[in-house]
Amino acid sequence: MSQLVLGERHQLFYEEVAGDADDRPWLVFLHEGLGSVVQWGSFPHDLCHRTRCPGLLYDRLGHGQSSALTQPRTSRYLHECALDELPKVLAALIPGQRFLLIGHSDGGSISLIFGATKPEGLLGIVTMAAHVMVDQVTVAGVEQALAAWKQGKLKRGLARYHGEKSEALFEAWAHTWTSPWFRSWSIEDLLPSIAVPLLVLQGMDDQYGAPGQVDAIVNRAGGPATPLLLEGCGHAPHHDFPALALDLMGCFVNRVAR
Repeated sequence: MSQLVLGERHQLFYEEVAGDADDRPWLVFLHEGLGSVVQWGSFPHDLCHRTRCPGLLYDRLGHGQSSALTQPRTSRYLHECALDELPKVLAALIPGQRFLLIGHSDGGSISLIFGATKPEGLLGIVTMAAHVMVDQVTVAGVEQALAAWKQGKLKRGLARYHGEKSEALFEAWAHTWTSPWFRSWSIEDLLPSIAVPLLVLQGMDDQYGAPGQVDAIVNRAGGPATPLLLEGCGHAPHHDFPALALDLMGCFVNRVAR
């Protein structure tokens, strides 16, 4: 098991996928708000194989096989992941390399926040179900998940991936997104600073975000941005339509990697 030590009390679990060519950029996968490396399934390996790129996945603090959360979340928890944790991971594991970010949900928002800093080596960003604001669909979806959690419907499933951290992780996620103090959260003002190409995916049936999230990203991004709203698709395009997601992302990666 590969662990990256960040400070005295924090360890992050990570996994690398071998690439088939020395000149290909890395694909860095950032999981969703209740996600982990394992929950990506085979998709990262399939995309790396399709594009011949090496890949890097890691569990953020509080997720999967990484260390537990040590303090309450604030309205800037995604900024902390993007501006502190992610740069440390990249510097430690793929220093000086070219890379693309593949971010799902919270991971997509983190990718956009990080992209706005214009980091050296970043070639492009793929987002799936990313949030740039809190909309009513998001709040309603989280409230439904919270109700299911209280009925015991989600606990066993999450415990498979996060073990004894699952309750703290779920409650931090649900409390943040349903709290009045988080309703004004937005990263729309950062989008004009993103210069790299974007591929912006979202399902039309996403229970955690309205299509307006895609519109906001594409209309305000500082660089070229391609929107794709997928019919009959929920919150996870790479699980609902894996073959289509592989085709779309593979074409995007190959284009920007040139």
